[in-house]
Amino acid sequence: MKKIYKLEDLDCANCAAKMERAVQKIDGVNSANVSFMTQRMTIDADDNRFDEIMNEVVKVCRKVEPDCRIIR
Repeated sequence: MKKIYKLEDLDCANCAAKMERAVQKIDGVNSANVSFMTQRMTIDADDNRFDEIMNEVVKVCRKVEPDCRIIR
């Protein structure tokens, strides 16, 4: 399943790249793209575990950029 999320308060392109790399390492994520310019995150992950995976994505992103929120 592929979904696109809006990001709020993503401060820099470097943070976006760190978030993207961290999300790609999560088990069940097929691909991830975080765009600083559009303030969007695209996630392609296992359909059966998507909600569980997204909870992990939120935790990982908070570690990289504590102020950034993922709008679901």
